[in-house]
Amino acid sequence: MRTNPHVLEINTHIWFRTLQRNGNGSPQTLADVPQEGLLSIKKLGFDAVWLMGVWLESPASRQIARNDKAINDYLQKVRPGYSREDIMGSQYSIYGYDVHPFLGGNEALLKLKKRLNDMGIALILDFAGNHLSVDHPLTLSEPEIFVRSQGEPQDKTLFFQTKNGDWLAHGKDPYFPPWTDTAQINHFNPKARKFLTDSLLKISKLCDGLRCDMVMLMLNKVFKDAWGRFVSEPAPQEEFWPQAIAEVKANAPLFVFSAEVYWGLEWEVQESGFDYTYDKILYDRLLMSSPQDILGHLNAEHLYQKRSIRFISNHDEQTPSTAFGVEKSKAAAAVMSTISGMKLFTIPQLWGVKERFPIQYITKGFEVNRDIFNFYNKLLAIVNDPCFHGGQVALKRIRPVSDDDQTSANIMAWAWTQFTTCKIVAINYSNAPARCLLPIDKVPQSAMLPITEEFTQQVLRVPTDEAKKTGLRLELKPYECKIFTSEFC
Repeated sequence: MRTNPHVLEINTHIWFRTLQRNGNGSPQTLADVPQEGLLSIKKLGFDAVWLMGVWLESPASRQIARNDKAINDYLQKVRPGYSREDIMGSQYSIYGYDVHPFLGGNEALLKLKKRLNDMGIALILDFAGNHLSVDHPLTLSEPEIFVRSQGEPQDKTLFFQTKNGDWLAHGKDPYFPPWTDTAQINHFNPKARKFLTDSLLKISKLCDGLRCDMVMLMLNKVFKDAWGRFVSEPAPQEEFWPQAIAEVKANAPLFVFSAEVYWGLEWEVQESGFDYTYDKILYDRLLMSSPQDILGHLNAEHLYQKRSIRFISNHDEQTPSTAFGVEKSKAAAAVMSTISGMKLFTIPQLWGVKERFPIQYITKGFEVNRDIFNFYNKLLAIVNDPCFHGGQVALKRIRPVSDDDQTSANIMAWAWTQFTTCKIVAINYSNAPARCLLPIDKVPQSAMLPITEEFTQQVLRVPTDEAKKTGLRLELKPYECKIFTSEFC
């Protein structure tokens, strides 16, 4: 993958069923996905696709989801007349790390992977190492690898009883209720660690990288705080992830590990061997904070920035159109797309979908917002330029146009440079017009400085004496983004 790669998250079951309904050869397995669909992904400049939810479905999780009142009440509100048959088990209640038969199994996935790789696109899959499904065969054959209660527990919401009579804990984030379709793995148990490592080695032969779910829950200190009172094994001297990642990369050096991680543990997880980590801080600041707070975050250490996953959409968040509003979501997309790091996009994001559906619901289609769709087509074409992947980025200091106009505080700007190419990004991250003076560091000797604005393809010719004296004067509408190309920054 390129530096600062672009990744498209695809809900595999929705995508595959949509391809089947739309004709185009009606693929029977992932191996038969029409070439035109893959070419459209390539044309948009994606370096990788993350096929979310390819693994074996848990029958118990499916039943739990279909009976879940919250899921059914929500779907009745946004999709009246929905069918319960369109609700499947959670893709993170893992029944087994083999590809779902409906998708064609492991062999079909490998054929799709080869087709993607031949086009220069990497394949990323999921790994949910914190837990397995409540009905996973290991809950009966090897209950010791899970967190267990010695005897009947007081808190029945936290545990479930297997057919063999063992009381096993549900998987859990300490700040939220337990995931009742999962069984919590005991990360201090040597057999559990071996199972997880063997699973990673197996999966690494099916794809080019993994998005690892809730990675921080597997850190020794986090697991001890959450489950220490229920496990008899002492905390291992070594963390799980450095050893496991090293084993995988010994056989596949270019294999990419990406981590969903929160709580300020991003750098620690990067140091443990992950190539990229979620940047939820940027998401939250784009959603709720000022441009100055956002710029403060973008001033973080360079290597940390390059290894951060930038996003304003994924299956856990509200869709950008709903969370941000349409115009602000475009500005937020321009920010995340033009800074360093891995860029994560979703199909609902690119299509401007309003509703966020539960991941268990296999929707029969999305309504496309043409305005947002066209915006992303332009944006992705612009940021596909090699300068955004092989160049160097630096924040630019802007100035107010006058002492009594301080709206420049709402404008963020940075520049990418590669050889003789310069890309200048300027974004008004506010709901009011804003103006600024953008310094040009190197001004040519010619009379006019030619600058092309990428969204409109308008060519500006700025007098060089004006550029030397004041810089480029910008007037931006609320949440407007302009990206300029020039030989000079």
